[in-house]
Amino acid sequence: MSSPAERYAAARRKAAQAAQFPALDEFALELGFDLDDFQREACQSLERGSGVLVCAPTGAGKTVVGEFAVHLALRGRPDDPVPAADPTTPPARRKCFYTTPIKALSNQKYHDLVARYGAEQVGLLTGDNAINGDAPVVVMTTEVLRNMLYAGSSTLQGLAYVVMDEVHYLADRFRGGVWEEVIIHLPASVTLVSLSATVSNAEEFADWLVTVRGETAVVVSEHRPVPLWQHMLVGKRMFDLFHDADAARKHDVHPELLRYTRETARRLELGEGRSAGPGAGRRGPRWRGPLRPDIVDRLDREGLLPAILFIFSRAGCAAAVQQCLAAGLRLTSPEERAEIRRVVESRVTAIPGEDLSILGYWEWLDGLERGLAAHHAGMLPVFKEIVEELFVRGLVKAVFATETLALGINMPARCVVLERLVKYNGEAHVDLTPGEYTQLTGRAGRRGIDVEGHAVVVWSPETDPRHVAGLASTRTYPLRSSFRPSYNMAVNLVGTVGAEPARALLESSFAQFQADRSVVGLARQVQRNTETIEAYGAEAACHHGDFDEYFALRVAIADREKAIARQGQTQRKAAAVAALERLRVGDVIRVPSGRRAGLAVVLDPATGGFGEPRPLVLTQDRWAGRVSPGDFTTPAEVLARIRVPKHFNHRSPAARRDLAAEVSGTGLDRHGGRRGGRSRQVTGEDHRITQLRTELRHHPCHACPEREDHARWAERRRRLERDTEELRERVSGRTGSLARTFDRIVALLTERGYLAADGAVTDAGRMLGRIWTEADLLVAECLRRGVWNGLSPAELAAAVSVVVFEARRDVDERASLPRGPVADAVDETLKLWGEIEADEAARGLTATREPDLGFAWPVYRWARGEALAKVLGSGHEIDGEMPAGDFVRWARQVVDLLGQIADSGGAAPELRSTARQAIAATNRGVLAYHTSA
Repeated sequence: MSSPAERYAAARRKAAQAAQFPALDEFALELGFDLDDFQREACQSLERGSGVLVCAPTGAGKTVVGEFAVHLALRGRPDDPVPAADPTTPPARRKCFYTTPIKALSNQKYHDLVARYGAEQVGLLTGDNAINGDAPVVVMTTEVLRNMLYAGSSTLQGLAYVVMDEVHYLADRFRGGVWEEVIIHLPASVTLVSLSATVSNAEEFADWLVTVRGETAVVVSEHRPVPLWQHMLVGKRMFDLFHDADAARKHDVHPELLRYTRETARRLELGEGRSAGPGAGRRGPRWRGPLRPDIVDRLDREGLLPAILFIFSRAGCAAAVQQCLAAGLRLTSPEERAEIRRVVESRVTAIPGEDLSILGYWEWLDGLERGLAAHHAGMLPVFKEIVEELFVRGLVKAVFATETLALGINMPARCVVLERLVKYNGEAHVDLTPGEYTQLTGRAGRRGIDVEGHAVVVWSPETDPRHVAGLASTRTYPLRSSFRPSYNMAVNLVGTVGAEPARALLESSFAQFQADRSVVGLARQVQRNTETIEAYGAEAACHHGDFDEYFALRVAIADREKAIARQGQTQRKAAAVAALERLRVGDVIRVPSGRRAGLAVVLDPATGGFGEPRPLVLTQDRWAGRVSPGDFTTPAEVLARIRVPKHFNHRSPAARRDLAAEVSGTGLDRHGGRRGGRSRQVTGEDHRITQLRTELRHHPCHACPEREDHARWAERRRRLERDTEELRERVSGRTGSLARTFDRIVALLTERGYLAADGAVTDAGRMLGRIWTEADLLVAECLRRGVWNGLSPAELAAAVSVVVFEARRDVDERASLPRGPVADAVDETLKLWGEIEADEAARGLTATREPDLGFAWPVYRWARGEALAKVLGSGHEIDGEMPAGDFVRWARQVVDLLGQIADSGGAAPELRSTARQAIAATNRGVLAYHTSA
């Protein structure tokens, strides 16, 4: 209990603060809760007229600072002149733009601000929506603001504040450069409010902001408003990761957890705990962790729901929901189930019933009504939005999600579970970084609802608790710039400020700022590596002769063998493709290996020209789906034929059972006497390898008894030499690297007629400056050469799709195309791409991505009005049908590019009209609903 004197002193301090920061005092009174120290410090800096960078954990309340910038803009300047005729006129209002990285966040923030300030004061500008764009407060995606700056939009008049929410997105390798473009190009009179997750190099980022934006206050808060407790689930036992907060600071793992995991691992090594049954006789430990339904049930019993369970696989998320349904889990009351069904039915009324069946609606609804759902990018956007709404309302209790959820809208939980600490990044399986771990677990703990949040890591023999402790305790999440000049950026910069000032602007980017600072460290590493290489060379030296020469022969043999193996693989693939193309309905074949190994009957030969043949088959295990040449290590051979009913429905369990019984009734051996080994082709010895091996055997060093030891040191030296050469190239390339890249881009654009010799922007350059896509120059060239002229609306949608689509995984074979005008247009596009790539290679520029044909058939069929089931089935996917969420996302990007073509002054009038028709043809069904939702 404070004394009267202390209460009086506190009141005096509060009054003094109110006098010094009147706007903040007004704002705080409207909030209805006390500001945290970091929020107050940042808001005070803003009211003093300084820019501000706020770094704080997820859920800490950073957006309050952005909302204060909105308050300041609407309040107006106290020193704004007041007309003498009417002293009651309020101060002139200024503008505030609130930018976010994704449309979902923009929509959410727009609704929040409308609820607070009214619809007449707030606008929204995204790729899909334009509402009240002249309002004093406008919420928008960052790309919209970038485009405004280049176009010199009149909407920028009166702009006083720009809030950049989630500014750490500038590290995103695909879109991050947009953030830097905005920060560099905003007028000096605009005050910048940057809101970021906790990053370890906030001071470095702030130093750069000061150089380009002037005075910028840095406010960093490590404090989580809701404490986070870390746990590990080992089998059926849950352990705290740390004994207490002091142990967490020292990374000291709970002794009981260490003892139990070591004992479990030891028992596994000795063979205990291995299940009997298939595979029990194999060597090595087998660990089966807790089942997903058991984990959810455990969380429910311990009062830790709602929970997000991160599974780094779309298929894994869907399978987890099915496993929980099969286990009979039900997490909702009858009242909650009724409310869930009401919400869902109100949101999907516009989607046709036949589409809902294709999208797995009924199974999805069953999961929702039980409080269970998946959340990943392959889902239909409206399905994801419903899951988010129901989860935030507490109706869905457990969501199985990929890591994309961590970057999405505000969706906190009481508990977060990580099933593994490894994820696939599109190229390889990699360990989670401390920054990613922090971002994922940051969802745990809902401010104002939960007293504490919980993060649970599921243990496996590969998971060391000390490694988890390091992830949980490390605050290393450095912000790394992904900025690089593009063709569109170059013509816009030259057109806006001129070539030399544009060069200077690029030199002031955060990318160059970081590059200049990093050169010192790289140079030191090169020196250390050089000394180590000399030491390795001494170890590899052989008294019998020149070991470098001998080792070069070994490397040449290995390289030649790899080249021959690749050639053989290509030949086997071609044979498998040819065999599948010959299949007919009713052919019984043997799938030699993989999950679907065994006999199968062909239901649909799939020779309709959708890329590589992918026949629909039914296996004797009753699985129906498409197989690809990748499933066949040897060419498919027709072993027998059986009759397939004319209107066979492979989705019917009874029909599958009866036909699978006929397949088994053929009496054929399931595995054909062997288990899917690769055919060994007897080929003659390669002449070059024979020659190299002869030279190797006759080399003096071949007789050295320590030959293999020398070879190991030589291999280490070779790898280190390769790494060191890369470091040297990085050192030489980083100093002034962006300006050099810009000069090369300008030279290429000048040669191709987008810039004049005197640096002026030509008509073609102005057209390029309004094309916002990764393949901007390729699109501009297609428009200039008339590649897309004369196409129908559906053909145009298919033709432009190849410059925006990018498959999730590399596919060896090229997808097929609709014959005729589409194929001709795409061939021309590929020729243009080849010309551009050659120019880029000659100048040392990053190559424009090769067009990807994998989306041409789906969007062509969709724009022609065909059913969703056929459209998704025609995708060039490794795993079968194209997921509905992927289809909607790529179709939206096609529509966006078609809109740019329709508005392009450089396109032929007929083509612009066709683009508008293509947009109308594409925006239907699931797309039209998504647009209006």
